[in-house]
Amino acid sequence: MTGTSPSDFAKRLDKTADDTEALLGRLLSDDILHDEIARPKRLMDAMRYSSLNGGKRLRPFLVVESAAVFGVPREAALLAGAALECIHCYSLIHDDLPAMDNSDLRRGRPTLHKKTDDATAILAGDGLLTLAFDIITRDEIHRDANVRLLLTRALARCAGIGGMVGGQILDLAGEGRFGGNEPIDVARIQQMKTGALLRYGCIAGAILGQASQKEYQALDDYGRALGEAFQIADDLLDVEGDAAALGKPAGADAALGKTTFVTQLGIEGAKQRVRDLLARADSAVSIFGDRAAVLQAAARFVAERKS
Repeated sequence: MTGTSPSDFAKRLDKTADDTEALLGRLLSDDILHDEIARPKRLMDAMRYSSLNGGKRLRPFLVVESAAVFGVPREAALLAGAALECIHCYSLIHDDLPAMDNSDLRRGRPTLHKKTDDATAILAGDGLLTLAFDIITRDEIHRDANVRLLLTRALARCAGIGGMVGGQILDLAGEGRFGGNEPIDVARIQQMKTGALLRYGCIAGAILGQASQKEYQALDDYGRALGEAFQIADDLLDVEGDAAALGKPAGADAALGKTTFVTQLGIEGAKQRVRDLLARADSAVSIFGDRAAVLQAAARFVAERKS
């Protein structure tokens, strides 16, 4: 059992969300940085629209709490978390585009391409992607340049061809977008498209804390289990959830003909798989003792969320 009460966990999650919001607001200000020529208003407005005033900030929370296990300064972890959140927000902008999932709503508001236009949405996503790598390499994150290098490399690999982007194209292939009948490996797609960034939130703390190999592996295992549980919970919400609570249309996966954990395992099978993953996540971080209480609560939050 976790030693963190639901109310204490909610307060910690909200505090990190508030701190991340404030930090992103500063990072996305109109102030021109050294080596920048200008920050075009339309671009900055679009980037802010899709990054501020929304979301639970779960990914930055995972960075902050996994780093806290090692006593990493909160300010450094928040900065790394902001970089990760920029990647996440860019991916949502691009996922919503007509050529991808063709979504009208995100977080209860019009998606960026509906609010503006496709070109602005594409460029805002590009801007957030590149800003993430500006942030993750900053000296304030860690005094050791090698730590910053490891953080940057891991972020690129979790976000790129072997991670989120690769998972997105496998997901589209699974919808039959490119013709043919390629076999669909739902678990592999999940590990890449959704799980990779959640896993990064966990291993980033280990990198920042200069963890031992055993400690790194524990957070890696935890992140993989949490990432899969998150996706299964998302698949269940798409079937059982309410559009108002979700902030986006329910039933979108079925409308697109997606193969999901629910279509493969059934609703009860998917729920049992989540319970198994929770046990695996708990076990993975048990080596940290009481220091893992918040991470264990985070896994339960992911599995039980309603939006």
